[in-house]
Amino acid sequence: MVVENLLVKVSDLDEVRIRSINLNWRGPTVTLRVDLSSFPASPPQEWIDAGMDTVQCQLQFLAAENISLSDWNPPFVGRIEMSPSGRENRIRVVVDGQGMTLRFDCSESVRVNHVSAFRIQADGSDNGPHLFTSRIDARRHTFLPPTDEKTFYER
Repeated sequence: MVVENLLVKVSDLDEVRIRSINLNWRGPTVTLRVDLSSFPASPPQEWIDAGMDTVQCQLQFLAAENISLSDWNPPFVGRIEMSPSGRENRIRVVVDGQGMTLRFDCSESVRVNHVSAFRIQADGSDNGPHLFTSRIDARRHTFLPPTDEKTFYER
């Protein structure tokens, strides 16, 4: 299955739940783990059979600079806005919502990694089983790995 069919358009990043932020000096890179606000209209049958209701992915922003973060209180629901930064091949990213504000400039290329589906828990947590679209992720993980798993959160 092609991942593009599962994800919403980049312009539809309102009301996403920000689960985590990873700042990596290599690159430097900002990675956001987010729950998308809507479930795909045509999800894989495996997701339907397992009762999954939420799509999660990582958005990785490369060559990040001018990073400003305040009021981090995860998880929170907010909006991710991307706009031209005024410099060639660069964008300005603003993540804003009650409980957090993150701003930075980065390369205009955004990588989407570790796409999975899960059933959101009554308390809003994502600690249940995940079904990953990547064959490698699916072989390695049935649940989210701990946050110190560098191959998952930093690459």
